[in-house]
Amino acid sequence: MNFTVFILESMAILGGLGLLVGVMLVVASKKFKVETNPLVEEVIGVLPGANCGACGYAGCSDFAERVVNESAPIDGCPVGGFEVAKEVGGILGQDVSEGEKEIPYVRCNGGVNCVDRFNYVGIEDCKAVMMLSDGEKGCSYGCMGRGTCVRACPFGAITIRDNHLPEVNPYLCRSCGLCTGACPNQILAFTKASEKVHVRCRSHDKGKAVKAVCTVGCIGCKICEKTCPEDAIKVTNFLAEIDREKCTGCGACVEKCPQHSIELR
Repeated sequence: MNFTVFILESMAILGGLGLLVGVMLVVASKKFKVETNPLVEEVIGVLPGANCGACGYAGCSDFAERVVNESAPIDGCPVGGFEVAKEVGGILGQDVSEGEKEIPYVRCNGGVNCVDRFNYVGIEDCKAVMMLSDGEKGCSYGCMGRGTCVRACPFGAITIRDNHLPEVNPYLCRSCGLCTGACPNQILAFTKASEKVHVRCRSHDKGKAVKAVCTVGCIGCKICEKTCPEDAIKVTNFLAEIDREKCTGCGACVEKCPQHSIELR
């Protein structure tokens, strides 16, 4: 009988403590409640929810708060693109104009066209390869082809082709920029669809050194510079660079380049 009383008293005490804790939690939740702008929740509702950080913030919630507080641009979500920007603008009562989409292009045409200095055996990661004396390729500026960019892309927009170079699918790419940040050699860079001419090389080595390791590398010969009718291409530190403001996409430089380092697409 005493044992039964003990059990009942214990249950009563535990029940009372539970009730007390519950009351304290309710009081604390009301006292320390942080008021959230309802617009933030609306913005979060139209965002993709990828939480990829491509906008430059900690995630979709952080981005939404900053947009509502006007410390982040309405069109700052590259994954959502114009459609999401338009919805966010509608929530905040602002008009949003559509800009031209940008996707990464590959600034290297080496791959199988570039000699290997040694046979790498190890982790399939470009950064890991680069730790071994600037990589296995004869050109230390070139693409390692080990797929770091592929794994960085959350949308499956990049594949490594048979030529050991990455290829970006423009229909799957959301322009988040995670691949450009992951590449240790900065092989991937954003370009607009209207920008047709590209230099597929990153090497700043002298021509003789480039030709010794790569059949398609820029040798800084300046033929493209002399050929361009718009003065839109210059050779700086042995590498051709295109002035996007001047380039008309005529393709004259592409035809004259002896190394086929310049591409018109």
